[in-house]
Amino acid sequence: MKQLVLIVSFLRFFSCFCFAEMPVHTYSIVGRDPDTGEMGVAVQSHYFTVGPVVPWAEAGVGVVATQSLVDVSYGPLGLELMREGKTSQEALQALLSIDKGKDGRQVAMIDVKGNVAVHTGPKSIAAAGHQSGTNYSAQANLMANSNVWPAMAKAFENTKGELADRLLAALDAAQEAGGDIRGQQSAAMIVVSGKKTGNFFTDRTVDLRVDDNPHPLQELRRLLNIQKAYRHLSKSDEFIEKKDLASAKKEYDAAIALYPENDELPFWYALGIYQAGDQKDALEIFRKLFAKDRVWYDLIDRLPASGLLPESEVTKIKAVGPAK
Repeated sequence: MKQLVLIVSFLRFFSCFCFAEMPVHTYSIVGRDPDTGEMGVAVQSHYFTVGPVVPWAEAGVGVVATQSLVDVSYGPLGLELMREGKTSQEALQALLSIDKGKDGRQVAMIDVKGNVAVHTGPKSIAAAGHQSGTNYSAQANLMANSNVWPAMAKAFENTKGELADRLLAALDAAQEAGGDIRGQQSAAMIVVSGKKTGNFFTDRTVDLRVDDNPHPLQELRRLLNIQKAYRHLSKSDEFIEKKDLASAKKEYDAAIALYPENDELPFWYALGIYQAGDQKDALEIFRKLFAKDRVWYDLIDRLPASGLLPESEVTKIKAVGPAK
């Protein structure tokens, strides 16, 4: 333990040049899905752009929420210690042991094995507290009342579905229970995979921020639905490459159900299935798009030069479009 404290002291000495303390009062949750190994952290606060301050996450390592009279260095240093093989409890205790301001901190961590560690300093502004359970911890300070964090814990435990949905349900429950006494302003969510591949877009499955909005949780949910839509479209593309058009359509339909107002999703899907051999369905989609907005009709002419469509197919596709 003494050697660990020395290491942390060294890291904190250099981190003090990069990170300043800030009064970020908020509610947050860290959680892990034992089935997928995903880990996540989500937060809402009446604080401008809370995303770069409170939530920290690294695939195959762990997640951290650092808040209250926040020392931001708990995020990167906590991840560094867990990356070196320390449990979340060991990492948090090492950081607290050399922190003179620990009484004003509120920090929660989960490591890749699901170990949970949390600290609410006695000087955190009331109402303040936390509730942890298997694979999660909910924590809050400067709340309207002390029902907030128990409501978060209950929502996380009782909500089914993806980890991101469970984290967002916890934030919604916090707000319904009273939330931040000052109101709402910003929110953020990060979800990472349990195994690190080195590919950022594979390792970080959700990375969303709402910097300033009167209803940040509603906006966060909207963004999450859009991200899910693009994830389904990406899976659709993978099935198209395999010529499994039935599975591709299933994923495409799921994407459109989540994000029906975006015409770009059907455009690229139509292009994909057209080249995969389903010209009938593709041309019907193109026909509707061309009638709705000529930009998609004109875009077809630009694809051959980029190698995305043979020149010989341009006329066939544009034949279903508007008369010139």
